[in-house]
Amino acid sequence: MKKKNLVVLTGAGVSAESGISTFRDSNGLWENYRVEDVASIDGWYRNPGLMLDFYNTRRKELGTVKPNAAHLAIAGLEDRYNVTVVTQNVDNLHERAGSTRIIHLHGELTKVRPEDRYNDRDNFSEETVFDIGHGEIHIGDLAADGAQLRPHIVWFGEPVPKIEQAINAVEKADIMLIVGTSLQVYPAAGLYRFAGNSTPIYIIDPKDVPVADPRITHIREVATKGMEEFENILKSKESDYLCSHK
Repeated sequence: MKKKNLVVLTGAGVSAESGISTFRDSNGLWENYRVEDVASIDGWYRNPGLMLDFYNTRRKELGTVKPNAAHLAIAGLEDRYNVTVVTQNVDNLHERAGSTRIIHLHGELTKVRPEDRYNDRDNFSEETVFDIGHGEIHIGDLAADGAQLRPHIVWFGEPVPKIEQAINAVEKADIMLIVGTSLQVYPAAGLYRFAGNSTPIYIIDPKDVPVADPRITHIREVATKGMEEFENILKSKESDYLCSHK
């Protein structure tokens, strides 16, 4: 018997309880910045210095927080399931919690790359991407070929290089879990539609979600409490969910 495939799609809500500000909630990051200025490719062209300062601050903040119980619970699912985490978050809290298979749809905060090194829709040139931890980059910080360094983030107005990889994972899912995402940012918001017709989908979010699908069970809790409830559901359905003879 082999482990069943569990795909976990996560958004800002899974990291909020670690102290990372979300963009969309009241008093979130959008309250202080316009999305056009700090999260779009047009914003980079207009004012790269502002963009660099913004992400330098986010990187520094990331160094002060830790994975919460929801991150740890997701990582713990690997004991019984073949887990793929597809995250819209750019933090590294899933990695730090112990998850081993992670698809970062929107890039990674601790990484940078030359601004002219976007190869194609499916892949960044990985050899030009490197991790600076919680350090800073500024105007004039250049790659070996002389190009300005930029955050390794997928901004609005740019393609999402790993979306096909995420779709492939969802198509193979036996169970799908969605944690802490508003399902308003595409293409990530539409990923659940690629799950099989008989694939159960669980959404953990204290707020209403703008989807109506008979496969969906909505757990109206914050991420940490919602993961506890999800674990209880898995245990109650263990004979159905845990193993497959495929």
